[in-house]
Amino acid sequence: MAGSIIPALRYRDGHAAIEWLRTAFGFEQHLVVPDEDGGIAHAQLVMGDVMIMLGSSHEGEYGQFVKSPSEIEGFNSQSPYVVVEDPDALHAKAVAAGAEIVIELKDEDYGGRGFTCRDPEGHLWTFGSYNPWAAPSD
Repeated sequence: MAGSIIPALRYRDGHAAIEWLRTAFGFEQHLVVPDEDGGIAHAQLVMGDVMIMLGSSHEGEYGQFVKSPSEIEGFNSQSPYVVVEDPDALHAKAVAAGAEIVIELKDEDYGGRGFTCRDPEGHLWTFGSYNPWAAPSD
């Protein structure tokens, strides 16, 4: 593999985030490392061949630069886009888990179908069937 990008997110409550991401989006635990304060030092969650990393918010070498959106008045400077085969089914699962839908499920002009939601700590997630790797380049 030449390289890949793995989003890394911070949550006030890493344990709750892992459970919610499993329930709402179907992520599975790949690795979970607790910290000495009862939080999450590092976790890796997977959905098919997609991986995210997360940890509990805390000050430290890396943590001084990264916060949960809930710690910075709900703003995001980035958000993951995840390619899924069935955005309709995932949308229903996310809604059932209490996700705040901020852009409704819809067909996109550029192809594919998707939606954007907020998790309980304010991270934005977009899921869609549009796969830029499969799209023809002009």
